Amino acid sequence: MSELSKLKISEARDALKKGEVTSVELTQACLSEIEKADALGAFVHKTPELALDMAKAADANKAGGDLNGIPLGIKDLFCTKGVASQAASGILEGFKPEYESTVTTQLFADGAVMLGKLNMDEFAMGSSNETSVYGNAVNPWKRGNDDAQLTPGGSSGGSASAVAADLCLGATGTDTGGSIRQPAAFTGITGIKPTYGRVSRWGVVAFASSLDQAGPMTKDVRDSAIMLKAMSGHDPKDSTSADLAVPDFEAALTGDIRGKTIGIPKEYRMDGMPEEISKLWDDGTTMLKDAGAVIKDISLPHTQYALPAYYVIAPAEASSNLARYDGVRFGHRAKLEAGDGITEMYEKTRAEGFGNEVKRRVMIGTYVLSAGFYDAYYNRARKVRALIKRDFENVFADGVDAILTPATPSSAFELGAMKDADPVQMYLNDVFTVTTNLAGLPGIAVPAGLDKNGLPLGLQLIGRPWEEGDLLNTAYALEQSLQFVAKPNRWW
Repeated sequence: MSELSKLKISEARDALKKGEVTSVELTQACLSEIEKADALGAFVHKTPELALDMAKAADANKAGGDLNGIPLGIKDLFCTKGVASQAASGILEGFKPEYESTVTTQLFADGAVMLGKLNMDEFAMGSSNETSVYGNAVNPWKRGNDDAQLTPGGSSGGSASAVAADLCLGATGTDTGGSIRQPAAFTGITGIKPTYGRVSRWGVVAFASSLDQAGPMTKDVRDSAIMLKAMSGHDPKDSTSADLAVPDFEAALTGDIRGKTIGIPKEYRMDGMPEEISKLWDDGTTMLKDAGAVIKDISLPHTQYALPAYYVIAPAEASSNLARYDGVRFGHRAKLEAGDGITEMYEKTRAEGFGNEVKRRVMIGTYVLSAGFYDAYYNRARKVRALIKRDFENVFADGVDAILTPATPSSAFELGAMKDADPVQMYLNDVFTVTTNLAGLPGIAVPAGLDKNGLPLGLQLIGRPWEEGDLLNTAYALEQSLQFVAKPNRWW
């Protein structure tokens, strides 16, 4: 393996500035790794010529930003001009946008290099990257000596797999109910979901518009801080984008958390929680205390209602957002027979283009929004969401600076293991992460240790709104104490 692709963003940035390496060399190293890693199913649209052109431009541009010359992977949910952007769905087959998403525009303006588009769950609906039209993304980690292929998590599974396997230096992800933090925990990397409105959603294919938020997936906390700064900022094209100055997140990483109050929510200590995850949580708590933080037991009483509320609100918004895929304007259109009208075109196109999980969620969403059930389901879920948000507001008003929880209820499971399970079993993967999306809060997953099978486990920190700098610093202090350096053994 090329040593260059193993570099962190911060290391590569410094080496580029000193002239010790060129962006072309970095990019070629990553492209070479990508070519050897088809077994991971991470990169689904490779753009080597474009990458090398961008790298040459970065080498010529000495005035670029922190990401100048840094090779990144872009989740397939982001529209990239002239490059296939399918959201891993058959219904968007052949769609090449004529415009660039705000996030990728800002990354490229900073000098970042795009290596290609990354695998994901279809329309970001899934927790295991098994709903993709491209096939599964695969976790680079293995369970002991077991050859079984494991999930990298979802929906940003391709991003997680690519970063963990050193195919790129960082990647973009999106998080609607945990889709940055859960895959990060499953693959031993770092991922942050910023406050809702911190990063523009313009040009990101919509799943659930009041929950979706883009963020970085990287090899450590510092890299997440660097990437998040480039991704953030007000965008007049996104009405939910916050008109707030973007702080220098990297400058906030002092590691000093003395006097900070860390909340430990009792509701997250669930029945049947694996002993390893419980111990990891306790160890993380002790580490933060040793670093000078004050530990406080807290209550978030409406946590138990978060998953049911999420799985009403998210499908409802999805059924509205996905109505635009009708075969008329873009993407796939079914072949019609003589006598077929517009209704048949809609029906056949959507039946052929959408996968089963997307169909399931669209049907649930349409059901909960229908006249007889709107108040019973959708409005009730919105009220529960307000209560969940209030729980966090109360805790923060009591002086808590951040909340420590597990990131996932287990380590990565085998691909196909949930095939015949009740869909709700899969949804339980998001049990620790959905509350932050419902409340619009920032959350970060940090790799914390290995389970008995040698698989990574993560811890999650939830921060106050708009205080990502403070959250990243707490995560940095935790990272310094945890000293997680394990990497997957190469098998691909």
